[in-house]
Amino acid sequence: MTTIFSKIAAGDIPADIVFQDDRVTAFKDINPIAPIHILIIPNKEIPTVDDVTEADEQTLGHMFVVARKIARDLGIAESGYRLLVNCRDDAGQEVYHLHMHLLGGRSLGPMLAHRD
Repeated sequence: MTTIFSKIAAGDIPADIVFQDDRVTAFKDINPIAPIHILIIPNKEIPTVDDVTEADEQTLGHMFVVARKIARDLGIAESGYRLLVNCRDDAGQEVYHLHMHLLGGRSLGPMLAHRD
């Protein structure tokens, strides 16, 4: 089953793409939760982190290199940024195509809010 993210990477659905090569695509989130909110996806469909194999290691490492490049290009590397990956429903994963959120542009506060 083709995901919406695969369709974006293939150019079938328009998106504000900030980086693309043969392994990954990065684009602006349509519902940003920070001034800078970029999604970085592997072009290969991998549903969740739990589906990652050893064959995916280079691509996943490349996602971090791309995140660093984008953060520098957007001027948030010095002040700081957050990288976030959710895995399945309890973590809030909405699209089952592995993706990394790059968030920045303001202080992001604590990682998780404590809830009783």
